[in-house]
Amino acid sequence: MFTTPPCHPAPAAGSPAGDPFQLRFPSLFRTGPSLTFPCDASGRVSLDRLSERSRNNYFFARIVVGRDYAWPVVEPALH
Repeated sequence: MFTTPPCHPAPAAGSPAGDPFQLRFPSLFRTGPSLTFPCDASGRVSLDRLSERSRNNYFFARIVVGRDYAWPVVEPALH
């Protein structure tokens, strides 16, 4: 069994342009899209800063890890 990344709000971090990192859920399918969310260096996503749609996508991605999406990875954000 695996543990999921924390879902509690992260402290505000990053530059005025945004968070310097992103949490990426890669698709398990070659043609499937990845889902990415701004996060801190530890992979904590600030749920309060996400739109409702992004928040729903984040919760969905967490639920289907291992079925539709791979384990998430923290990467430098592409600004």
